[in-house]
Amino acid sequence: MALLNIENLSVHYGLKTVLHNLSFTVNAGEGWVIQGQSGAGKTTLGKAVSGQLRSTGQLKIDFNPQSPLPAEVLFVESWYRFTNLEGDRNFYYQQRYNHYQRKDTITVAHELEQYGKEQGLNKERLEELLTTLNYREVLDEQLFEISSGEHKKLQLIKALWLRPQLLIIDQPYTGLDVKSRANLNALLNNYTTAGGALLLISNDTGLPECISHFITLKEGRIVPAGAVLSTTERPAKPLPSFLVTPPQYTSRDIIGMHDVAVRYDEKYVLSNIDWQVKAGERWLLQGPNGSGKSTLLSLITADHPQAYANHITLFGVKRGGGESIWDIKKRIGLISPELHWYFDANATVAQSLASGFFDSNGQYQQLRYAQKQQLEELLKFLDLFDLRNELLTTLPLGKQRLALLGRTIIKNPQLLVLDEPCQGLDQQQTQYFNHLVDLISKNGVTIIYVGHFESQLPSCLTHKLVLAQGKMILNESF
Repeated sequence: MALLNIENLSVHYGLKTVLHNLSFTVNAGEGWVIQGQSGAGKTTLGKAVSGQLRSTGQLKIDFNPQSPLPAEVLFVESWYRFTNLEGDRNFYYQQRYNHYQRKDTITVAHELEQYGKEQGLNKERLEELLTTLNYREVLDEQLFEISSGEHKKLQLIKALWLRPQLLIIDQPYTGLDVKSRANLNALLNNYTTAGGALLLISNDTGLPECISHFITLKEGRIVPAGAVLSTTERPAKPLPSFLVTPPQYTSRDIIGMHDVAVRYDEKYVLSNIDWQVKAGERWLLQGPNGSGKSTLLSLITADHPQAYANHITLFGVKRGGGESIWDIKKRIGLISPELHWYFDANATVAQSLASGFFDSNGQYQQLRYAQKQQLEELLKFLDLFDLRNELLTTLPLGKQRLALLGRTIIKNPQLLVLDEPCQGLDQQQTQYFNHLVDLISKNGVTIIYVGHFESQLPSCLTHKLVLAQGKMILNESF
C-alpha cells in the first residue's frame, strides 16, 4: 500500500531552489535510504516530507486506518535539542561537568516518562528498548550531562517507542558504537516488519536488512538508478605555512594521570586511570557509549572541576599548581559534538575559525595582522573562503563540521583533541579530513583522536587507549 507519494516536489529558500522536481513512492513496510554528499538536500527532503518545510508539487500521505501503528509522521533530527526547566537552551559547554548545576534540566528518566504520558505509550515497550540499546545506566543523568551517542539513543528510543507509520531518521548512527549500531538495526528491522515505513538519511554502511530502496541526491536532484556518481577529488594543496612549523612545546610530558577517578555521589564514571602521553604521540581513544571517554577528555581540556581532586599533570604542570584554565586551553585545539551544540549561532564561518585563537565560542576580539593572514590561508585550504561571511548555522552540517575542524588547528596547538571529528561528514569529507590530520601530524603535534571505526581513522596514529565502564582495558602502542 502506498503510504507516501511524491511527484515533482521542489523546495525553495528565497530565490534558491534546494530540491528540484523529486518523484518517488514509499509503501508501508519498506525501508529507504536517502544518501548523497553534504549539501545535496537530504535533510531538506526529510523536513519537507514531515511538514516542517513548505514545498511545491505533490506530497501525499495516505495513512492506513487498519494499521496498529499511529497515523503520524515523525522526523528525528540529526541531534537532540533539549531545554532547561525554564524552557530555554541557554547552556554552556562546561555545564555538564559542574555537579552543583545538576538540577538545571530534567533527568533522562523524567524526559521519557513525560513523553510516554503525552503519547499514551506502553511502558513494557520502553523496557525492551532500554535493554536492547543498553540505556538503563543513564536514566538518572541530567539531559545536559549525557554524551552525543547517548543523546542519539534517547532520540531513537522515543521514536521507536512511538512507532509512527512513517519514520524519518536523520543520521541514525551518529555517536553510536559498533554494538549499538547492530542493536539499532535489529530494532529497525522489527519496525518495518510491523508495517512501518522507514526513511534513513545516511551515507553510512552497515545498514539494516530492511533497506531495499535507495535515493541518491546530488545538488537537489535524484540521481537515476544505476548512474555512476563522479566523485571530485580535492586538488592537492600545500599545507598552510603556519601548520608546517612544529608546535612550541613547553614540556615533553603532555598528559600524566595517576590513579585518576571521577564520581558523582556514589557512582564512578572513571576509576584507576593511569595514562601518560608524551609530546608527538598520536593516540586513538575508543570505548563503547558511556565508557567515560568524554569525561576523560574534559579532565585534559580543563573543563572538569574534579581535575583538582586528582593527580593530573598537563604540559608538565600539576593541576592546581597555579596555572589558569586559559593557560591550558591556549595549548589545545578541540573539536567535539558537544562543542558544536553550544557554539554561537550568530557566528559567521570566518568568525568560527577565528574563535580558535581565543578558545571562545565565537570571535569576540579583533585579529592581529598575522592572525588575519592565517585565517585567510586556512579558509582557502579548507575550500571555505567563498563562504566566509555566511552564518555557520546556514551551512550543511558537513561544512559546519569542517569549519569547526579548522577552528581546532588555526593556532597550531601543542595538542589536538579530536572527539569524533567526522560526525556529519560524508565519506569523501571524512577521507579528506583524516588526510589533513596525517599531513598536520608531520609537524610533531600531539593528537588524541576519538573514533569508533577503524576504517574511518587517520593513518598517523601511534598509540591506543580503550575504556570500558570507566576503566582502562587496553593501553598499547601500535
